[in-house]
Amino acid sequence: MKYTISGDNLQFVNIEFMPGEMIYSEAGSMVYMSGNVRMETKATGGVLSGLKRAMAGESFFVTNFYADGGSGLVGFAGNVPGKVMAIDLRGGKQWVLQKTAFLAAEASVALDIAFQRKFGAALFGGEGLILQKVYGEGTVFISGAGDFIEYNLLPGQSLKVSTANVAAWEASVSYDIQSLGVKTALFGGEGLFVTTLTGPGKVVVQSMTMSKLANSILPYLPNKG
Repeated sequence: MKYTISGDNLQFVNIEFMPGEMIYSEAGSMVYMSGNVRMETKATGGVLSGLKRAMAGESFFVTNFYADGGSGLVGFAGNVPGKVMAIDLRGGKQWVLQKTAFLAAEASVALDIAFQRKFGAALFGGEGLILQKVYGEGTVFISGAGDFIEYNLLPGQSLKVSTANVAAWEASVSYDIQSLGVKTALFGGEGLFVTTLTGPGKVVVQSMTMSKLANSILPYLPNKG
């Protein structure tokens, strides 16, 4: 498999793969494909895996892509203006993704659900009780709103991030929420809670969130009374 990531703030990933290889994606994320690429939509892993994906906020089904008679080309993009990032999971790495971050992956990558470690993070962390976990000897592609920035946290080093701006983090990073206090929430404009991530491990932060994007567009939508 070969890939390139194209674009600026409306990015998509272009994947070239050979017969015998398989790429799978979240249903509906395919932008284009060459004529020799064949699609199959199925609940990979069976009904239980499909239910797990649905619980994590994704489609019950995934779409598998196969190349027939030579190398195939397929392009994927997220559903909001933003970035695409490739994460290499080889060597036993595991990552946790927010529930809308998964875009596509090689067949050797497993997509599962991950529960919040602490109840407070589940209630107030902005991501809900269930997140996604990816692992395996391959590459996974994630998408997010706005721009991405990556931090590599040292053991014990913490990063506080506005709620829902965390796109992904290594499984070695602990995740919790922290109150900013009622006064800050009322007058500081930052909300009542922030996400606190503690290393070691890598963290990917997105500059925009789906809720912020929706709220910025809302005043310009036609009002039907």
